[in-house]
Amino acid sequence: MIKFGPSGNSQSFYGMGYKHTTQAPEYLNKFNLDCFEYSFGRGVTMSEDKAVEIGQSFAQGGKEISVHAPYFINFANPADEAAQKSYNYVLTSAKYLKLLGGKRLVFHPAAQGKATREDAVKLTCERLKVLRDYVYLNGFEDLYFCPETMGKLAQIGTLEEVVEFCKIDKIYLPAIDFGHINAREQGSLKTVEDYRLRLEYMVDQLGYERVKHFHVHFSKIMYSAKGEVKHLTFSDNVFGPEFEPLAVALKQLKLEPYIVSESDGTQAEDAAKMKEIYNSIDI
Repeated sequence: MIKFGPSGNSQSFYGMGYKHTTQAPEYLNKFNLDCFEYSFGRGVTMSEDKAVEIGQSFAQGGKEISVHAPYFINFANPADEAAQKSYNYVLTSAKYLKLLGGKRLVFHPAAQGKATREDAVKLTCERLKVLRDYVYLNGFEDLYFCPETMGKLAQIGTLEEVVEFCKIDKIYLPAIDFGHINAREQGSLKTVEDYRLRLEYMVDQLGYERVKHFHVHFSKIMYSAKGEVKHLTFSDNVFGPEFEPLAVALKQLKLEPYIVSESDGTQAEDAAKMKEIYNSIDI
């Protein structure tokens, strides 16, 4: 089944008097949402006991939870010491993901730095092979590790690069941020066909069963010549992208991803809007 939910707690979560993520499942029910992404973007600072408590609340509430690993990860950093830190960020996030009862871990692959694009991508691939080995050694192979498409030109993470990373092993599942793709490609996502081309490429390269339940981030994003500038809300009518053409393409191709809204402060509201749009489409 396709799932919709927010990344983190929206402004209205606190506006309604909620204070703790253990209350998120109750809040999600108010919007008829299915899932939630917890961000460790600034680092994993949660206690193990708190992770177990949040996990229990989600299990009891019948909601799925995923995590976003720290933003500091960069598998193209030439220094081995920096790479080791990136491995640890992912593995620590995976440990907490299991405590939370989730299955999906999203991470930013790399930044190009001073290397050529080709060399940075090649090094990232080699490091993701090492990460794969760490994942199996630590017993995390029942989880999905989701390299994300990135919004800035200087970041590693085009759709094609992410697909190549996912060919390394079945533990890797694409995290496709359509707002990032649209920003990186200067407003490229407008029509159903624009989305179908990207989706069909993934299916062709990775197979339908692998792609059927892939991970999605969606928000409207302001961009400049260098790509992503900042996340917006669905009230924006300048930058896009629009969700409806993607919803049509997903239904046409019978894909049922896990869709996370990353709107700026209205994540739950915009996730609910996406679910409403999706359910209104009859193919």
